[in-house]
Amino acid sequence: MSEPSTPPCADGIPLPIVRLNRIVLVAGVAVALILNQPLITTALFLLILPAALFGRRASLIYKVGSRIFARQIPTAPTEDFRVQRFNNLIAATLLGAAQVAFALGVPVAGWALSLAVAIAAAVALLGFCLGCFLYYQFRLQRYRFFAVIEP
Repeated sequence: MSEPSTPPCADGIPLPIVRLNRIVLVAGVAVALILNQPLITTALFLLILPAALFGRRASLIYKVGSRIFARQIPTAPTEDFRVQRFNNLIAATLLGAAQVAFALGVPVAGWALSLAVAIAAAVALLGFCLGCFLYYQFRLQRYRFFAVIEP
């Protein structure tokens, strides 16, 4: 699911940028955990939140990735921008909940929520995108529930 074989399209997010987003999440949470610095997860939350709310036009990772991978982007396969935004929304929600846990003095819950983001991003880097799976299941169930069945 995370490696679509579709040709590049103007509406999609190039896969090198998608991978960069995942690498930033994994590395950020890993460094935060190793250094025992919840503020790093706060920075990740603040980095992902604009992308989740406003899409690629507000994503610092997309802007940086567009410059880093400028040569690869024209021929790179893409991922549906809606899926990437959904994934970022899940990450932002979990990282936001982690910030609440840290603020309430429950660091174990904060680290668990942060690790959930890192594990999902790491698994996606390995080839299975849990967020993509959830997105398509959500869409499928929404269609089944609201679809008009003609006789």
